[in-house]
Amino acid sequence: MFDDKGFDRTGFDYTGKNVVVVGGTSGINLQVAIQFATAGANVAVASRSIDKVNAAVELLSQANPNAKHLGVSFDVRDNDALTVGFAKIADLYGHIDVLVSGAAGNFPASAAKLSNNGFKSVIDIDLIGSFQVLKQAYPLLSRPNGNIIQISAPQAYIAMPLQVHVCAAKAGVDMLTRTLALEWGVEGIRINSIVPGPIEDTEGFKRLAPSEELQQRVANSVPLKRNGKGQDIANAALFLASDMASYITGVVLPVDGGWSLGGASIAMTELGDIAAKHGL
Repeated sequence: MFDDKGFDRTGFDYTGKNVVVVGGTSGINLQVAIQFATAGANVAVASRSIDKVNAAVELLSQANPNAKHLGVSFDVRDNDALTVGFAKIADLYGHIDVLVSGAAGNFPASAAKLSNNGFKSVIDIDLIGSFQVLKQAYPLLSRPNGNIIQISAPQAYIAMPLQVHVCAAKAGVDMLTRTLALEWGVEGIRINSIVPGPIEDTEGFKRLAPSEELQQRVANSVPLKRNGKGQDIANAALFLASDMASYITGVVLPVDGGWSLGGASIAMTELGDIAAKHGL
């Protein structure tokens, strides 16, 4: 049974499970965090902004007032801060059942005009930051049945104009998923990537398609003829972290209405042409 927001309220029970969502204070990741809380989990969220962290914890408490929720503030590029943050998580929960790693940075820029620092900043957040998060979480993950879900992007395997930095970083993120599935599977730890399509009301999508007209053009390029919702990604995360997916690991799963089958390249090339006319 689905509620008016598209969540399956009856199919998944995470009561008593400890879920950590890095980057979980806005956009897709916040939706994922709230849905895990709604399904009964104790949820910790982390991001750089303490104000966003506090606001997210309040939403988690509203979704599930009976669970233990936590907010920690750190920058995934700062390994010392990560160590402190995960120590707080360990103190409260003892172990982690599900880690959702979703830290990301993005902005449109042509390769010719992208600075070395701009390129490096996205690599540092998306790729190196993801690796550092996984390393910090590794000793805390349940064995067996620990779960990791990385929030990736279609730029990992679809070349897009104005996205050379993101394409490089996200390709690395998905190879982390595949490689660690091999290395950590023997310990009973599963790791998968979710690749969202164009998700409405998210900062990243608004940067790439800043007007309603452009967002509608993108929707028209999706085989299902709509842009996605954060709930679509949350539902996929609930499945991948559940026992129903106990034999699934190392998978890079598009949740995009079929967009990656062809529409993504067409739409992003069109957006790239428009951006080029504006000197990006």
